[in-house]
Amino acid sequence: MRPAVATVCSLDAALPTILEDYAAGHCDAVDLWLGHAEAALAGRDVAELQDLFAASGITPVAASFQGGLLTSQGDARLEHWSHFERRLPLLEQLGIPVLVVSGDAFGPLSAEDLSRLSMSLSEAGKRAADAGVKLALEFDARASFPNNLQSAVALIDDVGNASVGLCLDWFHYTVGPSKANDLWLLSPEILFHVQLSDIADVPREMASDADRILPGEGSSPPDPLLARLREIGYAGSIAVETHNPQLWRVPPRQFGEIAITGLRRLLGDASMG
Repeated sequence: MRPAVATVCSLDAALPTILEDYAAGHCDAVDLWLGHAEAALAGRDVAELQDLFAASGITPVAASFQGGLLTSQGDARLEHWSHFERRLPLLEQLGIPVLVVSGDAFGPLSAEDLSRLSMSLSEAGKRAADAGVKLALEFDARASFPNNLQSAVALIDDVGNASVGLCLDWFHYTVGPSKANDLWLLSPEILFHVQLSDIADVPREMASDADRILPGEGSSPPDPLLARLREIGYAGSIAVETHNPQLWRVPPRQFGEIAITGLRRLLGDASMG
């Protein structure tokens, strides 16, 4: 497993600062928040961004996230898909192998909506494959569909595109209707990326992104998931990802070092795979 830290953990900092400080804290891989990348490109070209990564010695193992592709309609759909098309060449040039796609289908869904969702994911996978990028669908516990691991895997199987797989966010697995037995559905072929966080001391039903804390420090340690990843020989990336405004105030040098050290401790020898 390749341990990484998501740059969204330091949302308020600029990408050049994050890369420099994470590298100083011995982090060598990141899940790149695309808002950071696009802000860094203002006044720069992609080659300069490539140089930033090269100078830091950090590899972007995944990018997060692309929303709005699945069930949007009309002008909103055109805008989201245009944004997606602009991002694919950037990911290709930066050598980022995986793009996380948000399962953001909220509200009542008709049969037509479900059909559109499946076809949209299939089409997005084809376009991404042309750019050498894989799509990792992240189910959202608050969504209408899919909101759990079993449904997400079923949707991916239905799409049947080798370029479309799963991003398992432990937070959404924990707070939603996923079941412990669902972890048996994971395989190296379908699992493209993993995002880890723990939950502060609040009821799971009431947990929000602001309650995300470092993995292993709260009420939902990821031990069952890590055990399953070892069983299947998962060799992909696994990133600490917190969306906690309080943690955004922690200096990136300090946060990056604490996060990557804690993650490597959780992974043990598996992090060397």
